[in-house]
Amino acid sequence: MVIAIIAILMAVLMPTLNRAREQGRRAVCLNYLKSLTLAWSMYADENDDRIVNGEAYWAPSAAPAAPVPTSGPHQGEKYWVGNDCASGFAQGEQRPLDIQLEAIRAGSLFPYCKAEKAYRCPTGIRGEMRTYSTGYGMNGCFDAAGTYVGTKGVRVGRTVLMVKRRSEIVIPAPAFRLVFLDEGRISPDSYAIHYLTPRWWDPPFVRHGDGTNVSFADGHSDYWKYRGAETIRAGKMANPPYNYTPTTDEGITDLKKMQEAIWGRLGY
Repeated sequence: MVIAIIAILMAVLMPTLNRAREQGRRAVCLNYLKSLTLAWSMYADENDDRIVNGEAYWAPSAAPAAPVPTSGPHQGEKYWVGNDCASGFAQGEQRPLDIQLEAIRAGSLFPYCKAEKAYRCPTGIRGEMRTYSTGYGMNGCFDAAGTYVGTKGVRVGRTVLMVKRRSEIVIPAPAFRLVFLDEGRISPDSYAIHYLTPRWWDPPFVRHGDGTNVSFADGHSDYWKYRGAETIRAGKMANPPYNYTPTTDEGITDLKKMQEAIWGRLGY
């Protein structure tokens, strides 16, 4: 009888305890994102308003370094984190823990945020030392979608699509331009999303319940709950789809919200 009562109580209490645990992890993650965004802002303060190179260096068989590119759009800009991503990242492969930590320490942002735990959400899978990525539009990996020309981002009206300097974030205001996101199973470079077409590029990422955590150029972080069941389903797949095109109104709403946060506007 006593065992039966305990079992009933556990069945009633466990969902509540799980929700409380998740809310605690979400709050810690939001604080970590704020810490990284503060470091991002401090870097700009000390570098003539230039923001950090938003790419994560990727050379799977190389040392966990964060070199300084000698050519291209990031010439002279050290990578924000070093070489911590494995060649089979899409299948969940990870580099050894010590390599990942060395890569974090090697990055240009580490002097401004030396708490290694701040690079990883508490919900990260075992062996994953970094879950956060920058959004494409914050001096990320230059692409072929017409957002980058030479070493400068294209300006559409007063919106700079690929930001190089913090002062370029005018329209929309800094509170609406995404800097970091909790990608989870990270991909190399920076988090990519299409500009000219209504498609995800990297997969949708679902990290906390049915949403995710993000941070913005004004320093605040926020939890975004997705509206589309297809967004949530795609983000929770064991091997999430790349270049994913949503088909429902709710899924398209999720996509557009992310595109506008990363690029500052829609390109279609």
